[in-house]
Amino acid sequence: MNQTAPRPPPQPAPATRQRFLAEFFDAFDRRTFLLVIGVLLIQAGFVLSYVGAFHDPSPHRVPIAVLAPAQISGHLVSELNAIHGQPLYATAVADQTIGRTLLRHGSTSGLLIINPAASTDGLLVAGGGGAATATAVQDVIARTEAAQHRHVTVTDAVPAQPGDARGLSGFYLVVGWLVGGYLVAALLGIATRPRPATTRRAIIRLIVLVPYAIFSGLAGAIIVGPVLGALTGHLVAISALGALIVYCAAVVTMGFQVLLGTLGVGLTLILFVVLGNPSAGGAYPPPLLPAFWRAISPALPNGAGVQALRHIVYFGSYGITGNLIVIAAYIVTAITVAITGTSLLARRAATGQPAAAVL
Repeated sequence: MNQTAPRPPPQPAPATRQRFLAEFFDAFDRRTFLLVIGVLLIQAGFVLSYVGAFHDPSPHRVPIAVLAPAQISGHLVSELNAIHGQPLYATAVADQTIGRTLLRHGSTSGLLIINPAASTDGLLVAGGGGAATATAVQDVIARTEAAQHRHVTVTDAVPAQPGDARGLSGFYLVVGWLVGGYLVAALLGIATRPRPATTRRAIIRLIVLVPYAIFSGLAGAIIVGPVLGALTGHLVAISALGALIVYCAAVVTMGFQVLLGTLGVGLTLILFVVLGNPSAGGAYPPPLLPAFWRAISPALPNGAGVQALRHIVYFGSYGITGNLIVIAAYIVTAITVAITGTSLLARRAATGQPAAAVL
């Protein structure tokens, strides 16, 4: 019986291979390659920023007030400020009323009350300002007292609301507002075009974002307040802050899109997600973060928003002016960039010059 050798599989025709390669390079061109590399860098930056911020939290110059007899007050304050690593920034207060006022205003994270007639002192903390900070202050003071063979009793003078576990509800609310803001701006860019065709179109888009921001702020306040009972009270103030935060994220995204087109969304992610969220003071407030994240926290909308929200809920809105100025500055700058950039691009287009020439 004759056996024939198996036939080799048919080879694709050279023309077929050439068509496949041509289609491959057409689908995965230089621009696509750069986009993939950009996503990879953002992903690596995300990991670096979050792990870098959270892997080793330690207190740094956390403000506390010290109430002690005049003859030992100065020495005690100096000792607390001289602790290795400078976990505390202690200042003396003249009486308990002043110390409690500072604590209620969020100007200090603790009030240490020295009782020279006994071996037990008192420590008041503000858990509503961040459970991690209150715990850090308690731990440092407990070690210091133990070294002097003394004890300390801790009282949470500004506790978090029952539905606000570890004071994180405000952080997640701000994150939700920011996500809504930059997503709506990005989707508007996809639905129409990243760069508005005319200055009038840019202004219309900026106006359209206003009611979205207002309803988003109100929706968030209702969810965390009446619906979930996480942050009760202050509905109007929380809604107004939410509207500002949402509008800030939206117009900043739009400004980046005017500058860079679709690539502008990547800058938005870097600003709000890679840099903003880890430094905002969620799990660990800024005094517990490494130097870089601690420094940028108050300068970004995330950190300014979380700080303002906590002070609205727990500290009588005291000291939020600076936070609101930061958010407003981003809004004004982004609107200026969006309108001016669109105007310049429209002029370039009218003269037949490429849009990239304006960048």
